[in-house]
Amino acid sequence: MKYRELGRTGFKISEVSFGSWAIGGTWGPVKDNESIAALHKAVELGVNFFDTADVYGDGRSERLLSELKKEHKDIYITTKAGRRINPHTAEGYNRENLEAFIERSLKNLNVETIDLLQLHCPPTEVYYMPEVFGMMDDFIREGKIRYYGVSVEKVEEALKAIEYPNVQSVQIIFNMFRHRPSELFFEQAKKRKVGILARVPLASGMLTGKFRKDSTFASDDHRNFNRKGEAFDRGETFSGVDYNTGLKAVEELKTICPDGMSMVQFALRWILMFDAVTCTIPGAKRPSQAEENFSASDLPPLSVETMKKVRDIYDKYIRESVHHYW
Repeated sequence: MKYRELGRTGFKISEVSFGSWAIGGTWGPVKDNESIAALHKAVELGVNFFDTADVYGDGRSERLLSELKKEHKDIYITTKAGRRINPHTAEGYNRENLEAFIERSLKNLNVETIDLLQLHCPPTEVYYMPEVFGMMDDFIREGKIRYYGVSVEKVEEALKAIEYPNVQSVQIIFNMFRHRPSELFFEQAKKRKVGILARVPLASGMLTGKFRKDSTFASDDHRNFNRKGEAFDRGETFSGVDYNTGLKAVEELKTICPDGMSMVQFALRWILMFDAVTCTIPGAKRPSQAEENFSASDLPPLSVETMKKVRDIYDKYIRESVHHYW
């Protein structure tokens, strides 16, 4: 496992880290004993950074990570706050709500201070409310959080967020189906020494190459109920790409996947080719998935020719429907 520095925090974190949305919920059936085994396998393979949120399984994911933290004191855990606001409006990002969410996460994680707290995909207006970021500065002074960042839907939001001097990280969807962040945002984040967490790296599993036209998903799996954004931003599910179009693109990606790499490893290694990225955060519900994910850090770089072919496939199938939107 290789490590990269997270913004200006001084944290050196695993370049392939652990995203724990799936072990919380809305990804179909999951068993806590398998989730715990996957978390321990991750640590065994060198992972020291774990991403979660208070809404993943209504705290379930945070509580599982608190169990891991008992045995591995030196890991970093980042959580998110804001999506508990209902309705999810900019007005809800007030001191009373944020403080309550932070206190709840501190309890779930069983820690005195949160390593990194991220605002959880707030409405765009929030990025134009400096008082919200002032509150985050207050929470640092009060010792509730060590650092803070944002999780965003759009490049516009990412660019606005890094204007605030104490934003240490931006979590953004970046994968073979989402190229736009690399065009301007990455350069600006590097200039300001802001860490980038590349989320949804496998496009909700589409880039594993394991789905077919007749694949089905459980009723509580967002890949079943959120394809058109019925529950939250549609870009969270398959990166906003039409299911059948995504399958066609993946079939072409399979033809250029380097020998000795699985499609999972290929997709993750592609992300790591961008030095502005601090880490990518694939999920894992079982130890075998963790092993495949985290081995991507040890694979050789992709060739210039392969990187160009990935871009060509994106241009052919994906660009028109997603590039301008997010």
